[in-house]
Amino acid sequence: MRASLLWGAAVVVFAMALFALERFFHLRRTKRPLTGRLLVNLTFAAVAFVTVAITVRPAAEATLGWTGRSAFGLAQLAAIPPGLRPVLAFLLMDLTFYWWHRANHRIPLLWRFHNIHHIDPDLDVSTAFHFHFGELAFSSAFRVAQIGLIGPSLGSYLLYETFFQTGTLFHHSNVRLPIRAERLLVRFIVTPRMHGIHHSQVRGETNSNYSTLFSFWDRLHRTLGLNIPQDAIDIGIQGYAGERDNALGNALLAPFRTQHDYWRRAVGRLPERSGTEGVKGRLAR
Repeated sequence: MRASLLWGAAVVVFAMALFALERFFHLRRTKRPLTGRLLVNLTFAAVAFVTVAITVRPAAEATLGWTGRSAFGLAQLAAIPPGLRPVLAFLLMDLTFYWWHRANHRIPLLWRFHNIHHIDPDLDVSTAFHFHFGELAFSSAFRVAQIGLIGPSLGSYLLYETFFQTGTLFHHSNVRLPIRAERLLVRFIVTPRMHGIHHSQVRGETNSNYSTLFSFWDRLHRTLGLNIPQDAIDIGIQGYAGERDNALGNALLAPFRTQHDYWRRAVGRLPERSGTEGVKGRLAR
C-alpha cells in the first residue's frame, strides 16, 4: 500500500512539473480557457481512478497471479534465456498497447468511448486523464488478454507501468522541446509533437501515431506521420468541436447517444493543408 501511494505521488509530481513547464514553454496555442477544461479533466481523472481501482487493477493482479503460478505466457517460455525475459515482456507490453490503441480507432464500439479522449479541444498534460470510464472498463478485458498472453513477472509489469504512465503524461503535454532534441528523441520514443498530430481533427492524422512509448511500432506498421507543423493542427474531433460537446455531462453521456458525424464540422470547414514541412518521416516544427 505504501509503495502504491509513493508511486502515485511520484506520478502526480511529474504531471505537475509538466503542467508548470507548459505555462512557460508552450508548444501550441490554446483555444479554450484553462480553468473550465481543467475542471472537466480533473473530474474525468477522479472517475478514472475509481474505475481503474475496481476493474483494471483487480483484473491485472489476478492475471499476474495466475501466469506467475502456472509459468504461462510468451515471456516465460523455457527456450528464452532468463535474462532476456524482462526485455521481451517490456517490448511485448508496448507492442500490444499499440494494437489496442489502434483497435480503439478502428472498432466502432470502442471508438465511441475513445472518441471522448479526442474531443478535448486543447492538448496538454491534463488530457492524459481525459478518458471515459467505459473505455477503461473495456481495457480491463484487454489487460487480462495482454498479461495472459505475455506472462510478465510482477517486476516487469510494474516497470512497464511506470514508463507507460510517465510516457503518457509526457507525450500529451504541451511542452515545447528544442526541435533538434525532439527530432532525436522521436526516433525512439513518442514525443509531444508526434502525439499532437494524432490529436488533429484531420481524420488521416488522427488515424496515425498510435504508439504509446516506443515510436518504432508506428514505423514498423507504416502508421507514422511526422510532417505536420504544430501551428497547422486543430486539436479535437470535428463533429464534437462545440462547447456543449465538451461539457462534462454531455461528454460522459456521448457514447450512449446517437453519434455525430465525427469528421464533419457543424459550422465551417477545416483549412486545406498547405506548406507542411519535410517528408512524412521528418518531424515538423
